[in-house]
Amino acid sequence: MNKNKLYLFLLFACFVGYSWLLFSLQHEHEIQSKEFTVCLFKKVTTVPCPSCGTTRSVMQFSHGNFLSAILINPFGIIVGLIMIVAPIWISYDFIQKKETFYTAYLKIETILRKRKVAIVLIVLVIANWIWNIKKNL
Repeated sequence: MNKNKLYLFLLFACFVGYSWLLFSLQHEHEIQSKEFTVCLFKKVTTVPCPSCGTTRSVMQFSHGNFLSAILINPFGIIVGLIMIVAPIWISYDFIQKKETFYTAYLKIETILRKRKVAIVLIVLVIANWIWNIKKNL
């Protein structure tokens, strides 16, 4: 993915994420209930996916409840940090006419493509999925 496509994609994803977070915070009571879900996988199979609970986790993260966020779904912390860091870093690059975010992205992508790293990450996603199922998320 080239720099411009990456930046546009991430900024759009953050915009959608912020919009969803705002909606979710306005309907927090309904979102916090286990009956509410937008997860198609869970609706079809009744089994939570590895990312189920991420919205609730980001909501807890936005309230400063880091432990609750991790306990709901650790992916929420990652998503929350990306939603904070990416727009600021991309704006910095735009203002300074630099490519520091894109360079970091390429380096991280190279690391993630290594077989050993990929296997560890896949095992962590599967472990999180099992944990979500065990928690009856």
